[in-house]
Amino acid sequence: MVFIHLLEYLGVNIQTTSLEECRLTLSIADIHLQPFGILHGGINAILIETACSLGANENLSEQSYAVGVDLQVNHLRSVSTGTLTVSAKPDHIGKSIQVWQATIYDEQQRLISVGRCTLANRLKAKEQRP
Repeated sequence: MVFIHLLEYLGVNIQTTSLEECRLTLSIADIHLQPFGILHGGINAILIETACSLGANENLSEQSYAVGVDLQVNHLRSVSTGTLTVSAKPDHIGKSIQVWQATIYDEQQRLISVGRCTLANRLKAKEQRP
């Protein structure tokens, strides 16, 4: 299990990670809202990049890791309550670059946000390798 302090703080729950999909959930709380009472767009970005990154790292050996180098997010619908689910799936898994796309839905299966993340595959430093 991956441990990321930001995810714990925000209350993001990892539902599943595999080579083909990563799924996370988030129950919206006051800390996720911007001053106008709707979900802060940065939360969508965090959910999308996190899901894509976790999925990308599933496709690598223990000697490597993936890091985001580009993130594109479109906010399609505002939301202020409920639970969100993000699902990320790969478009391309290459030796040096991976491209993943993600969708965020609310409890009524309404599309909230879409995004795409490009990740670079990197080799861990020798002292970090198992």
